[in-house]
Amino acid sequence: MTQAHIERLLPDVFQRANAPGSPLAAIIDAMDAMLSPAEEAIASLPDNLNTDRASDPFVILLAYFMDLDRYLPQETYFDYDPAEALPPIASGMGRLRELIRAVPELSRWRGTGHGLCLFLETATGIPGFEVLENGADEHGRPRSFHVKVIAPANAVSYRDLVGQIVEQEKPAFVTHEIVFAQDVAD
Repeated sequence: MTQAHIERLLPDVFQRANAPGSPLAAIIDAMDAMLSPAEEAIASLPDNLNTDRASDPFVILLAYFMDLDRYLPQETYFDYDPAEALPPIASGMGRLRELIRAVPELSRWRGTGHGLCLFLETATGIPGFEVLENGADEHGRPRSFHVKVIAPANAVSYRDLVGQIVEQEKPAFVTHEIVFAQDVAD
């Protein structure tokens, strides 16, 4: 809000008494200076809520709002420095932006094999994850409430992230195992 806008909001008696160098002019100038940062923040809000245009620290804040903070290091939000080389998640800031964008779809499928595959593919950027439910054990007997996640061979560099996602996104009562494609062939 500029000084002219503030002056127009004043009663007529104050508008007539306002003169350059007066105490009222100083108060209006201070009000203008105090309101400017808030107005700039409000003006940039649409950009900050768009995951493509938001600054990296704001993307991390959005991740907290979308309940994705469990995949970030604990101190990430408060100590994040965009100039540092390490991204907040292993697959990079771009993947975190994609995860935030995909949250409505991921929430819809949460707790299902399809949802787990979708989450893993979005988080790593690597297609080809497969979830086998109630597979057989080493003796050929079915294993109830068990999932076997088969990850593509090129996802091995994200082993820790994949393990963390499977642990968090599968239903709590389900056991799991993760096998990478090259391990299957061996």
